[in-house]
Amino acid sequence: MNLDIPELSLVALVGISGSGKSTFAREHFRPTEVLSSDFFRGLVSDDENDQSATADAFDALHHVAGLRLRAGRRVVVDATNVQKHARAELVKLARAHDVLPVAIVIDTPESVAWERTQARPDRDYPRRVLQRQSQDLRRSLRDLGREGFRKVHILTDTADVTISYERAWNDRRELTGPFDIVGDVHGCRAELETLLTELGWRLVRDDAGRPVDATHPEGRQAVFVGDLVDRGPDSPGVLRLVMGMTASGNALCVPGNHEQKLLRKLRGRKVTVSHGLAETLAQLEHETPEFVAAAAEWIDKLVSHLRLDGGRLVVAHAGLKEQYHGRASGRVRDFCLYGESTGETDEFGLPVRYPWARDYRGDAMVVYGHVPTAKVEWVNNTVCLDTGAVFGGELTALRYPEKTCVSVPAERMHYQPVKPLAEPEPVRDDETLDLGEVTGRRHLRTGYGTVLVEAENAAAALEVMSRFAIDPRLLLWLPPTMSPPSTSARDGYLEYPTEAFADYRAAGVDTVVCEEKHMGSRAVVLVCRDEAAAAARFGVPGVSGAIYTRTGRSFFTDPALTEALLARVRVAAAPLFDELSGDWLLLDCELLPWSAKAAGLIRSQYAAVGAAAGAALPAAVAALDAALARGLDTDVVGELRSRTAARTAQAADFVTAYRRYCWPTTGLDGLQLAPFMVLASEGATHAARDHGWHLAACDRLVDADPVTFRHTGRRIVDLADPAAEAAATDWWAELTAAGGEGMVIKPYAGLSHRAAGKLVQPGIKCRGREYLRIIYGPDYTAPEHLERLRDRGLHRKRTLALREHGLGLAALDAVAAGEPLWRIHELVFAVLALESEPTDPRL
Repeated sequence: MNLDIPELSLVALVGISGSGKSTFAREHFRPTEVLSSDFFRGLVSDDENDQSATADAFDALHHVAGLRLRAGRRVVVDATNVQKHARAELVKLARAHDVLPVAIVIDTPESVAWERTQARPDRDYPRRVLQRQSQDLRRSLRDLGREGFRKVHILTDTADVTISYERAWNDRRELTGPFDIVGDVHGCRAELETLLTELGWRLVRDDAGRPVDATHPEGRQAVFVGDLVDRGPDSPGVLRLVMGMTASGNALCVPGNHEQKLLRKLRGRKVTVSHGLAETLAQLEHETPEFVAAAAEWIDKLVSHLRLDGGRLVVAHAGLKEQYHGRASGRVRDFCLYGESTGETDEFGLPVRYPWARDYRGDAMVVYGHVPTAKVEWVNNTVCLDTGAVFGGELTALRYPEKTCVSVPAERMHYQPVKPLAEPEPVRDDETLDLGEVTGRRHLRTGYGTVLVEAENAAAALEVMSRFAIDPRLLLWLPPTMSPPSTSARDGYLEYPTEAFADYRAAGVDTVVCEEKHMGSRAVVLVCRDEAAAAARFGVPGVSGAIYTRTGRSFFTDPALTEALLARVRVAAAPLFDELSGDWLLLDCELLPWSAKAAGLIRSQYAAVGAAAGAALPAAVAALDAALARGLDTDVVGELRSRTAARTAQAADFVTAYRRYCWPTTGLDGLQLAPFMVLASEGATHAARDHGWHLAACDRLVDADPVTFRHTGRRIVDLADPAAEAAATDWWAELTAAGGEGMVIKPYAGLSHRAAGKLVQPGIKCRGREYLRIIYGPDYTAPEHLERLRDRGLHRKRTLALREHGLGLAALDAVAAGEPLWRIHELVFAVLALESEPTDPRL
């Protein structure tokens, strides 16, 4: 018996314990392809028979299976899989990676399986276990196809079984061309004949003079990108020619969305007759029923996309993202037919297409059509050939591997376009930044979700970026905003560690690190080994790095001061350069004191308030004392005097609070850096490393130069341990009582940590009472003010933090992958744009 299995598939072996699944797997599959539940159970518990470890074992198995499928490698799951819920997880996994699920059932009699089980000393369970599995298997057999398995093979005897692998229908890698790839024809038969003739093809006509085939003397093969029909004057003639060329092997074709809609109509499905379908249907009324039926059958057999020339060429009607190449699923087919839209419509009522080609980084050239433009559009390693022939434009073909285009003009405008043909974006150097990439309303889709940047926010960011920001070649990342914890109900407090721990616990985080929050300003430090390394890697001469604020501005106005501090960082970081095998590092730090960056703000805002209060309030108290001495209404004046005296004390506390963050500096004297993360180095992002690694690396900088660097105190807290929480809370109380700002609480597992499949807050800041006095004003601790402040809303701040966090992670990924500057810049720019969203600046 031979079993046909798709080359790229997830194979689920189904059978009761002792049925021989593992033996079958060893005989017919590579050891690396087989993922055994027993093996993973032993991997996580040191005991393959420890049933309590089953959940963890399958978590690990599914994770490894996902990694293999993502890499395009076959997976064979060796487990009983007799229960529907277990199989459902495998079908779900296959669909998530756009591969076909296959079930191979080994239907061994229960009695035989029991004999084998008894002969194995490591299997110690009663026969009723097998009886229950056998019952589950019997109930499952007839439903496997309906559960989503593309193929189901049932074996009652595994002897003399062979396995053959079916190539995917889209896999035509053996065809190496040369090819002539033709863009959207849309019923323009005359233009198609002219184009083929221009390309050197010889048309073959039937007795009625209609073209039914074409050959090329040099053995070239034509490839059509779909949308052969609708709108033009002779869709049946185009179908007849292309059908003949594919039948003779002279051409290949992928379907377009217009063929798909025509097929649904011909098969009696309900469709909206629009966008040229009415013209095609009217033209088909003049054809024989046999031709119409043959056309429907031919369309139905077209494959969503084609992989050609050893995988170096991909043809799909609307294009195809790299992760979909060679995959088979409804999702992949839909992308090939329709592309991807943002969910919006433009001023012409047409869907706004997501510009997937701008993000494309694949090695395979992707050739597509679907969206008409005035000229051929090259973006990265993709090319759009729909040049609007039916709208009076041109019909275009790409010669491959020459990568030259040949176009012929339309004989006339056959169909009035709803939207004028747009000029494609000019081909540009990958390192050139374009204003259009950061302006207007934009959707940024990353591996961490989709972020919408409103036009007005982009305009605000453009003002900052164009006038004040450092050279964008050095601006690799911006830190996300941080949210405070849920507001505390504790008497006298707005923020307290208890709520921060509860917030992370509710998000599914089990361990956090509490880091001392320094009394300074956020500083991102890009340090290179020397100026030559900076010029070679970032293309910026005359500097050895950058030190910039969370809004992308240079921290120091004096470049010499920047270079002097970078020199100290470089010396301390020398071992890290070697350890991480690179010539640059990106560090997340706090630069102290606060007054080094905010001296102007302190003088104009905080000191002014303190001075005014210090002058007015004691005088008011003196006046009230005099009024009381004269015997005025003691109840009223006394109460007013008491409140004024309290405000005087609070004003004094306010001045004391902000002065703790100020001290004089001269050049580098008095400045300190408190590093807490090594964000990236050459070819690597370190966002997935736990904070223990980051803080240990930063401690080494402090050890190397304790004058320049300041240690960051920390506590690691298991959120299931109340004692650990209490100890960290006591530590926070000590820090804040001594004048410290507070602490930042982060998921210990790292910056890119996910809980329940979702990103969590990168950090929650828990600030002390006296620091909040600076933020909310001298008398914020008065009970009536605290009650009002407890109504502060945090939802907008938290969602903003998560969106900025995802963009920052994507920027670090892009830096590590060596992606073009424009891709990194649009992500960093978006973080800055989001900062202009209206949120309470005190949060």
